[in-house]
Amino acid sequence: MSYLVLARKWRPKNFKETVGQTHVLRALTNALEQERLHHAYLFAGTRGVGKTTIARILAKCLNCEKGVTAEPCGSCSACNEIDEGRFVDLIEVDAASKTKVDDTRDMLDNVQYAPARGRFKVYLIDEVHMLSKSSFNALLKTLEEPPPHVKFLLATTDPQKLPVTVLSRCLQFNLKRLTPKLIRDRLEFICKEEAVTIDEGSLALIARAADGSLRDALSLLDQAIAYCGGAVDGESVGTMLGTIDRRHVGRLLSLLADGDAAGLLATIAEIDEQFPDYGNLLDDIARILQRIAIWQVVGSSDANDELDEAELQRFADAISPEDVQLWYQIAIVGRRDLHMAPDPRSGMEMTALRMLAFQPAAAASSGSGKNVAQTAPPTKSRPAKSAAAPRAREKKAAAPDTGSQWQDPDWQSLIESLDLSGAVRLLANNCGYLRREGVVIYLSLDQRSESLLTKARQEQLAKSLSKRFAEVLRVDIAVGATEVETPLQAEARALDEQLSAARKSLESDPNVRALQDMFGATLNSDSIEVVHPEQSRNQEH
Repeated sequence: MSYLVLARKWRPKNFKETVGQTHVLRALTNALEQERLHHAYLFAGTRGVGKTTIARILAKCLNCEKGVTAEPCGSCSACNEIDEGRFVDLIEVDAASKTKVDDTRDMLDNVQYAPARGRFKVYLIDEVHMLSKSSFNALLKTLEEPPPHVKFLLATTDPQKLPVTVLSRCLQFNLKRLTPKLIRDRLEFICKEEAVTIDEGSLALIARAADGSLRDALSLLDQAIAYCGGAVDGESVGTMLGTIDRRHVGRLLSLLADGDAAGLLATIAEIDEQFPDYGNLLDDIARILQRIAIWQVVGSSDANDELDEAELQRFADAISPEDVQLWYQIAIVGRRDLHMAPDPRSGMEMTALRMLAFQPAAAASSGSGKNVAQTAPPTKSRPAKSAAAPRAREKKAAAPDTGSQWQDPDWQSLIESLDLSGAVRLLANNCGYLRREGVVIYLSLDQRSESLLTKARQEQLAKSLSKRFAEVLRVDIAVGATEVETPLQAEARALDEQLSAARKSLESDPNVRALQDMFGATLNSDSIEVVHPEQSRNQEH
């Protein structure tokens, strides 16, 4: 007996065996039980999610010899013949190969005749969006008012190509892509029934590679069984799929966290010997970064994550949330632009180096890791430069005076001299300086700005202060009503004072008073703005 592939052997025979698509199955089950049957159904969804399978089960439900039911018996002649693809009253049409209007007219010529054996004559048109415009026009009238013994079941992967006149005549069901967990559970069940030995790593790899399609997953499982010659293991499946060993991905992230550019390039060179798919490698990096970001926010991850909790915690501690978000964005943009690189390896190398080059200055200068300049050997013609050097030159203050002793500072001026940027600088500007006790600097934060306060930002502020005064300092930030004026509040107060002075100056101006007396004009004080010298120069240019 010839071998039957798993995708055909394990095709569901009834709604209970169907994986996922609960929203579709519930609607069809209720319609069948209440006998509220429409004459045309449209099943839309990506490949391998069950469009044609559900349509065939619905045909069995309509023509089962025990009556219209949501649970066909599966043993009568009608059910068996539909399963075997030889039921005379189930007419399956492949619209991709029969697109001409003559083919559609030939099909519709037989609509008027009663079914030969079944209760209903069912027309199952697959890939219906491939029909020509003339074919759709020929189908419209029959699709709207078919004979009572006819049902149309349409399936498509691209419903947007269907005319709205066809969509309006059908009940449309959008089938969802299956989750990796659903696919993995189904594969595990089938492997047990088939007595196939397979490990969890292999199931996870196949479920993810299937990209939401159960049929693709079963085809990959067939391929894996043949490739492994029996017992299926993760390493062999990874080689078959061309995926990168997850240990390499974790190593790349560790090197990124350490700022080790030389190690990154060496690891990519090592990976290149395995003829990798660099697009998949960047996908894997982005996927792990997304898991790390979730872990940093909620402190947990779903149980089906391929990373264990210890590994997630290690990465979450080693990489700041800002870097995780930045690297994720760089990874997906690098994945998109990979085809424009001179070659895939150089595209991967530039993406990895870009992650280092665009690290925030505070992170690059902290003691948690090395920067690009520390890891890349300098050339003879040009000395090595830190990635944070351009930002350092932009700061108003000079390098920290390592010999200076602490004095209660002008907090606003001190912030200007610190190596701060982004959200950390905004946090400092919303804080008021209270006092220093020992190595602890006490600040107060307005309750309205509480969302700015995170552990990572507080630590970065402490590192910048420690660097500025050449001693290890800690920062304690209390949230509540600020006892002192913050830099932002001082700036707003100064702006209000300038606006008030400007209004008084205009109100007392003799020219303005003359206009008011002569024409009854009024001064619109809300339109008065303070123009800084920089703005004035920009407007002149």
